[in-house]
Amino acid sequence: MDSIALLIAASMNAGTLLALAALGLLINERAGIVNLGAEGMMLVAAIAGFATAVHTGNDWLAFAAGMAAGALLALAFGLLVIWLNTNQYAAGLALSLFGTGFSAFVGLRYTQEKLGPRPSFEIPGLADIPFVGPALFKQHPLVYGGILLMLFLTWFLYRSRAGLVLRAVGESPESAHALGYPVRKIRLAAVVTGGALCGLAGSYMSVIYTPLWVEGMVAGKGWIALALTTFATWRPARVLLGAYLFGFVTMLQFHLQGQGVEVASQFLSMLPYLATIVVLVLISSNANFIRANMPASLGKPFFPGS
Repeated sequence: MDSIALLIAASMNAGTLLALAALGLLINERAGIVNLGAEGMMLVAAIAGFATAVHTGNDWLAFAAGMAAGALLALAFGLLVIWLNTNQYAAGLALSLFGTGFSAFVGLRYTQEKLGPRPSFEIPGLADIPFVGPALFKQHPLVYGGILLMLFLTWFLYRSRAGLVLRAVGESPESAHALGYPVRKIRLAAVVTGGALCGLAGSYMSVIYTPLWVEGMVAGKGWIALALTTFATWRPARVLLGAYLFGFVTMLQFHLQGQGVEVASQFLSMLPYLATIVVLVLISSNANFIRANMPASLGKPFFPGS
């Protein structure tokens, strides 16, 4: 039972960094913008956060640095695709490639650096409950922050006027523009916010989840986060559940190895990516279901006055 509790806790921890990035990408896509640069943004944020933690010793400053790095890259991406009308997919891929190379270059001097002892967290009283306490109530505050973010986005998108406007921009930017809403500014704000959340995920990975800096350490998690938005049919609650599911698959390999299960480590390592492919194939087999849930103007440029 103790090992199962630890597996649940580790799954939530691993799922949190996917959830933060995927919720950020969901905001982008609800506004009609596809950003394929999540991998690059997370890598740049990871080295920005890790370097800040090394020099300041403050994890929260590291998170702020990661968010700033992600937001800055997203701002550049947004200006390119929203104001200069460059292709969203090409610009996103370029951002991902840039982030991979830039983070590797900047991170050369940090590969041997180590952070101080990581703080432990627990909720007094609840953490002492057998099984439930170790599984749910000894997490980093950002794990609970991811849950609160999901609840806020659910309220924001479906219960607030600003969320309704954001969804309207993603569904029909021409209609939103005709009603007087600044479509381009709204889309840019959504892109920057999404980039900041991807940055938070990247810095969480290098400062808390790992914690160290290794070139290419995001290792495809940005792409998994991107797939999660489709897997969740653009619903925040489903994004969080999907992130925990992929977190469970990721941590299952270590759990099985710890239990002495004789399975090739290469097969276990590929499980999260195999699960991503299987889920996308299953969802994509029903095109009508995707079209019914996908923002109508996703990936389509908007030209005011056209």
